[in-house]
Amino acid sequence: MKLDGLVSGLKTDELITALMDVAAIPKKLIANKITDRGAIITNLQSLNKTLQDLVTKAKTAAGQTSLAAFTATASSESVTVVAGAKASAFSTSVVVDAIASAHSVITAAAGTEAWGGEFTLVASDGTQTSITPVGSSPQDLAKAINAAKAGVTATVVPAGTDADGKPLSRVQLTAVETGQAGAFMLHRGTTAEVAAGTAPDLATEAGAAVLKQGSDASIRLFAGTAAEQTLTSASNTISIGEDIDVTVTKASADPIVVSVALDAKAQTTKAETFVKEIAALLVRIDNGSKATVGAVGEKTTLGVFTGDSTVRNLRTALADAVQYPVDGVSPSTIGISISDKGVLSFDTEKFAKALADDPEKTQAVFSGLAGRLEEVTDKYSDKYDGLLTQRITGQESEVKTLKTQVERWDIRLEQRRATLERTYSQLEVQLSKLQSQSSWLASQLAGLTPTSSS
Repeated sequence: MKLDGLVSGLKTDELITALMDVAAIPKKLIANKITDRGAIITNLQSLNKTLQDLVTKAKTAAGQTSLAAFTATASSESVTVVAGAKASAFSTSVVVDAIASAHSVITAAAGTEAWGGEFTLVASDGTQTSITPVGSSPQDLAKAINAAKAGVTATVVPAGTDADGKPLSRVQLTAVETGQAGAFMLHRGTTAEVAAGTAPDLATEAGAAVLKQGSDASIRLFAGTAAEQTLTSASNTISIGEDIDVTVTKASADPIVVSVALDAKAQTTKAETFVKEIAALLVRIDNGSKATVGAVGEKTTLGVFTGDSTVRNLRTALADAVQYPVDGVSPSTIGISISDKGVLSFDTEKFAKALADDPEKTQAVFSGLAGRLEEVTDKYSDKYDGLLTQRITGQESEVKTLKTQVERWDIRLEQRRATLERTYSQLEVQLSKLQSQSSWLASQLAGLTPTSSS
């Protein structure tokens, strides 16, 4: 029970609260430290994530053909050309004789009870798959074929009604993959009956048909010359050169010109995009490491990375990776340089000129630079033993320890408040007793008869 100055007249609750505020100062300092560490951890984790993403990009940029970029064109919309990093300048003409198609069959029309029993699906390579519907409806057969996952899909197609008005259905079968290899036959009967030649092929029954014969795409290179060459593919995409593919959509007797040319602008853009990402990372670290000194009487603000030796060393390692020579050649010769203020820049015109004058040398310098960046970013961001990863782990451990200290302070402060409340309550009780004693003494003194004199 609280006795808030009932006897003493003191504002006991306010007094205790003030004393507790003073006692809680160490806890508040620890809590503030936890908040600061939390902000640091969040920023370090974000920085680490950026580095981890950069490892992959740097690894790609370090490749011997990382700057490769081509413009691939065709003289007809029916042909699409794709050139990869290993391609080279190329031009030829192709004649598209055929496009790839998926084998497709439609069965004869039959009633709802004509689809039961055993069936055997035979692939073009002779592989046999037994199909046994759970019922005798066309839906049962289609479901069993689809469940077999034998490279064929089945769909039930309505086929009107018979003379008695009963519904008829067909089952359309289509190969999952295009090309001759996707061709198939569906026999009504077991595998043994297929082997004996007594299981009929559904596609040969009266009213059935092969809607489309599975076929490969076919094109001719150098048509009309002694070097004429036919290329085929189960799909409509065919390789016509190293890392050069064409996709055909329509047959054509007329030659179609296919061209692949180096795209210098795209090559420069690739390098610029990568270097600017590094530059942005350096600026981010610099901004996070600044200390803003306030005027007289004002607070000095520290950046989230200020004084962090791990981040400072990372910044130095990144800068060294992009500015040190590669096999004796300075990156500045291809337009990649760092100013005396530590600002990384990319000179588009200089890089384009270097690429035009000596593409192999330019690629080598760029790849070497990217390789060093890959090593640095991996060294700091590795999820197991990266230097920045370890720094984050250390900060998290410190926060965990600080939170334990806060929990202990909560217990300590709770006990302190209980002690103060008990002390002041006892004070009020003692004062109340003394007041009672004082009143009793006063009444006793007042009751004494004063001595008279003659």
